[in-house]
Amino acid sequence: MNPPVVKIDCSLITDHDTFHNVFDDAFGFPGFYGRNMNAWIDCLTSLDEDDGMRSITILPGQVLTIQLENYKDFKARCPALLDDIIECSAFVNWRRIETGEPSVLALSFHD
Repeated sequence: MNPPVVKIDCSLITDHDTFHNVFDDAFGFPGFYGRNMNAWIDCLTSLDEDDGMRSITILPGQVLTIQLENYKDFKARCPALLDDIIECSAFVNWRRIETGEPSVLALSFHD
């Protein structure tokens, strides 16, 4: 079985609203998703639990890779949003490690 990968087309992201639209579409966040980075972290922290926080669930011990496509242009256009993705992905993993659970997120940059 191939490791789970979610591809994010960064060419569709231009601001905070489109960022949350793209990630909501890709992950199927719940209707009450708060459309901020704290809510993004909360939705992705428990990727290995079927808790209704997103439509994608991975198996315990798996790591989901978020593949950022059209990365170079996104990095030039939206450096703060790229920083948010990197820092919040790291925070998801840190939060889990602090409670004795394994990391669940990896990032891949692709043009």
